[in-house]
Amino acid sequence: MVLHPILQDLVKTPFFRYFKVKLWCDCPFWPDDGMCYLRDCTVCECPESEFPEPFKKSSRLFSADDVICQEGKPQAAVDRTLDDTIFKGWIQIDNPWTYDDETDDAAMTYVNLQLNPERYTGYAGPSAQRIWTAVYKENCPQYPSEEWCNEKKVMYKLISGLHSSISVHIASEYLLDSSANLWGQNVQMLYDRVWKHPDRVRNLYFIFLLVLRAVTKAADYLEQAEYNTGNHVEDLKTQSLVRQLLYNNKLLSACRVPFDEVNIWQGQNGPDLLQQIQNQFRNISAIMNCVGCEKCRLWGKLQVNGLATALKVLFFVDGKNNLQLQRNEVIALFNLLNRLSQSVKFVHDMGPLMEKMERHDSSPTGKTPW
Repeated sequence: MVLHPILQDLVKTPFFRYFKVKLWCDCPFWPDDGMCYLRDCTVCECPESEFPEPFKKSSRLFSADDVICQEGKPQAAVDRTLDDTIFKGWIQIDNPWTYDDETDDAAMTYVNLQLNPERYTGYAGPSAQRIWTAVYKENCPQYPSEEWCNEKKVMYKLISGLHSSISVHIASEYLLDSSANLWGQNVQMLYDRVWKHPDRVRNLYFIFLLVLRAVTKAADYLEQAEYNTGNHVEDLKTQSLVRQLLYNNKLLSACRVPFDEVNIWQGQNGPDLLQQIQNQFRNISAIMNCVGCEKCRLWGKLQVNGLATALKVLFFVDGKNNLQLQRNEVIALFNLLNRLSQSVKFVHDMGPLMEKMERHDSSPTGKTPW
């Protein structure tokens, strides 16, 4: 995992530690009746004096006429390159892959991710289960079958991979003893929820490679982006870390194209499939508003936003290869890549112990629904 230490340092920089999010949203599907088990699972919001001054300034606003909508267009065949990409300043345009109005600053607040780590909160039971049931059943009507086209299989793999990663995060930072406030690894949870289902491990690697591909595909854009927080020393460090990540020699030599998106959305039904998958992902982002645990909602929204940004990069077509991203999208994208990197590393490191547990487990390991 050559990228792991770089990503860990990158997300701790002032630019990447502050994420703008709608924490208080009405669930569009059902009354919210969930709650956390732990008192400290609420989110600590940033006072305005804390987050970087440049973040308070309005970014360039674009009207709908400034972008060519890709939805339903026959030229939605994907090109691998973004040759003419030039960073021209952060913009505010809602991502077509997400449900929230991301430019509604009045309803959004900045959160310091370093003060709100993703870990076990005790959010479980019918409320939590209803979230994943809605995500799977409403957007993947069946579990994968040979009848599915590649595009629908990709959608399922992404959902399953993200679910696996979140399960890994919970298992890696679990409250072992509430009375002593003792945190540690819940290896049995890791084994039961992820390891003994080989497809879930494969899907974890799949989503990691897809997001990594999006980051490397947008390398020219991301290298030129302005990582400005008003702290010159920290901003130079951020820029350096971004370049180390984007142009890592070991990564480029080992995995130049982590995910090949060129054959997706091809053929006569390509544009319709793209529109269908995009609508399904918007629905998933809307379901995040129904998460009853505030900290879980924060990390759910961040990671769904990051994945939406990856999909936007991979399948963006406007005839000019003119990719444009919000600052918040880039923050979500790199934080998601870091979370996936941590999940992959944890599963890899725990492999010998998991294999030992597997040898002693006589129960069947057939594929079952989540």
